Amino acid sequence: MKEYYQMSRAEAQKTVNGSTHPLSEDQIKKNQQKYGPNALVEEKKKSILQIFLEQYKDFLVIILIVAAIVSGLLGETESAIVILVVITMNAILGTVQTVKAEQSLDSLKAMSGPEAKVFRNGDVIKVPSSEVTIGDIVMLEAGDYVPADGRILENASLKIDESALTGESLGVEKTEEAISGEVPLGDRTNMVYSGSFVSYGRGSFLVTAIGMETEVGKIAKLLKSTSEKKTPLQMNLDNFGQKLSILILVFCAILFGISVFRGESIGDAFLFAVALAVAAIPEALSSIVTIVLSFGTQKMAKEHAIVRKLQAVEGLGSVSIICSDKTGTLTQNKMTVEYYYVDGKEIPAEAIDLEDDAQKQLLRHSILCNDSTNKNGEEIGDPTETALINQGDKLGVPAETVREKYPRFSEVPFDSDRKLMSTLHTLKTGSTMVTKGAVDVLLGRVTTIQKNGKAEPVSQADIQEIEEQNQKFSRNGLRVLAFAYKSVPEGTTLTVDDEKDMTFLGLIAMMDPPREESKAAVEECIKAGIKPIMITGDHKVTAAAIAKRIGILKDESEACEGAVIENMTDEELKDFVEGISVYARVSPEHKIRIVKAWQDKGNIVSMTGDGVNDAPALKQADIGVAMGITGTEVSKDAASMILTDDNFATIVKAVENGRNVYKNIKSAIQFLLSGNFAGILAVLYASIAGLPVPFAPVHLLFINLLTDSLPAIALGLEPHSKTVMNEKPRPMNESILTKNFLSKIGIEGLVIGIMTMIGFYIGYQESPLLASTLAFGTLCTSRLVHGFNCKADEPVLFTKRFFNNVYLAGAFGIGVLLITAVMTVPWLHSIFQVQTLNLTQLLIMYGLSLANLPIIQFIKWVRKKIGK
Repeated sequence: MKEYYQMSRAEAQKTVNGSTHPLSEDQIKKNQQKYGPNALVEEKKKSILQIFLEQYKDFLVIILIVAAIVSGLLGETESAIVILVVITMNAILGTVQTVKAEQSLDSLKAMSGPEAKVFRNGDVIKVPSSEVTIGDIVMLEAGDYVPADGRILENASLKIDESALTGESLGVEKTEEAISGEVPLGDRTNMVYSGSFVSYGRGSFLVTAIGMETEVGKIAKLLKSTSEKKTPLQMNLDNFGQKLSILILVFCAILFGISVFRGESIGDAFLFAVALAVAAIPEALSSIVTIVLSFGTQKMAKEHAIVRKLQAVEGLGSVSIICSDKTGTLTQNKMTVEYYYVDGKEIPAEAIDLEDDAQKQLLRHSILCNDSTNKNGEEIGDPTETALINQGDKLGVPAETVREKYPRFSEVPFDSDRKLMSTLHTLKTGSTMVTKGAVDVLLGRVTTIQKNGKAEPVSQADIQEIEEQNQKFSRNGLRVLAFAYKSVPEGTTLTVDDEKDMTFLGLIAMMDPPREESKAAVEECIKAGIKPIMITGDHKVTAAAIAKRIGILKDESEACEGAVIENMTDEELKDFVEGISVYARVSPEHKIRIVKAWQDKGNIVSMTGDGVNDAPALKQADIGVAMGITGTEVSKDAASMILTDDNFATIVKAVENGRNVYKNIKSAIQFLLSGNFAGILAVLYASIAGLPVPFAPVHLLFINLLTDSLPAIALGLEPHSKTVMNEKPRPMNESILTKNFLSKIGIEGLVIGIMTMIGFYIGYQESPLLASTLAFGTLCTSRLVHGFNCKADEPVLFTKRFFNNVYLAGAFGIGVLLITAVMTVPWLHSIFQVQTLNLTQLLIMYGLSLANLPIIQFIKWVRKKIGK
């Protein structure tokens, strides 16, 4: 069966309604029952309770819950309560961050106008847009939102802004004629689509699709079926949690076996194994990550990036591909005059000289033969026309002044068939018709050409020169209008018959120019190892021209149209995307497939956009970025992050922030694990050597929950460095626990463990309780000192960087006060199972702890020297 755009108007009406007559009341009711309301169906959203319970799915959290239950059963109620409080706090934090309900479909619903004008029972009446049904005839005029999809029946210079749906920056000139062959959505000029906006003219259309069957409805379905991706950090932490849990359980099983073998009761051995598991698992990690990401969102908000989904802060730092929409994202979404061509000269807009009569005349004519206005910054009219009057404003020639001086007496409005517009004014030279239109049409109607202020017969060479200039502009993605004029008798009422025998004046070339910051931002992306890709609904020539100017496109072969990938399999597309930097005339489905192809190749993909047509791809991408000013509500709701300044360059800052946040989170993990490993080594050594257990379960909980959390959070807030932008994006499947990372944890944990056991042996000469007290104090204080080691991979001792984190200095100070209080305040001794330390013993504890700093800093220096 033919598509509606391939049918004549009568064919379309007969196919939809069975006749060319409007629907009767009975038919309207039947269709409304058959097809349902003209509305988008919402999907059920998760309750707050569901979101809260989902926070407990993490593997580490499950192990901790088991540990808490076992502790409770063995009578260690305090330990069980502490563990449960920590994981519940994590769950609450996670719920608060994710409890923003998805509003994509609400926003899509809001795009349909609240009322529509329909032709029923011989009259045009207003009805709620939800009551519009298949077969209705809807009347349109400038300023109306289109309430449904349909085939145009009548057209009077109808222009429709479809940028939110197709990404095309210019209003689309509509026709009522059938179109032969298959054409993409943006070229179906005899169709209108729900959610688009009438910018010019009037007309009527036959409703062929409503609700979820419209193009906007199809996007809503794509949004429903598109699953959000976990960020690299989420995947890494999941993977990290599972590996770490297995390692810890193996250690605990070994320790349990050794304890039982040495004659301890199974209950005591098991209780200590559980305590060690709790100590080894960094319970506070989820909270620390959430807090660090929250601080990251605050920093980014100050830099014009609002993060809707917390993990996007870090995720942006991992992207290797940024797929960007063109209109309003890389460009200004505002047509602007780029060149004049007059008197045989090509003149850049910034070099226009109003002392030159021909240039001044072209400017005046472009303002007079023009229906647009710009009052107090509010632009009304076709974007190409507003570009012309805005050029006048820039040159100090306001449209109001020109139009008051030379009022319009008659006109022949623009017509999409003629592709011309003419107006009549009384100029200094007398009654003059000013005409603008398509270059090829207007050239066929001129007999003279203005040169050096005089009209001369136009030659074939003149025509060829103008055509070559037009082709040059078009190849650079510019939209070109030609201007001509003609003297007419006073009092003439213009008709289309007057549009002949005119004098050619010049050309004006316009485009939606790139944002000033786009080129520098693209350079930064490439330097940071990120490939920028343009995906747009606009024409290939326009897209390629913009992409070349900002550095995305190097060669024409890197640009293609959506039709090229239409019939490709996913496997073929995966191979194809590698060599393409610009995709033009693409549909929302194409965008999703392109994003997915890059993801299948192992890349972290960010998608930026502002239109409804971008929303499904924004959701499919690992990190969706929407524009805050020009962006539709739908795109904002589908995105992870919103740019409040609509500036592509802000993404570069966000990438830098993201990379620093990940680096800081990794430092916090290194701090937690190396300290925990030191504790495990000390316990394992004591068990193998037949020594008393160095720590009571309460010691391990104190270290993990009090003295560890603050330095870990402080490391997460380490001042950012610009050097991260010189690195390539890390691979998607790269685990946190790399060989290099584990070796650092192992060496640092070993040094701290050795110092801890030296303290144990010193105390053991007097009593097992003093041994345990010194081991606990040394381990606790060593971990506080170790925070400074984890600031960077290179040595920071004796550098300015050592003191640049006030949070870390504060955490260290609080931690030292807490552990000193435990060691010296008598009433705390029974709670923490320690004995009072005298001044000498305190100095031994501090000395052993501080010794970790120069030793580990020296190891870092050696590792750096040998390039490990």
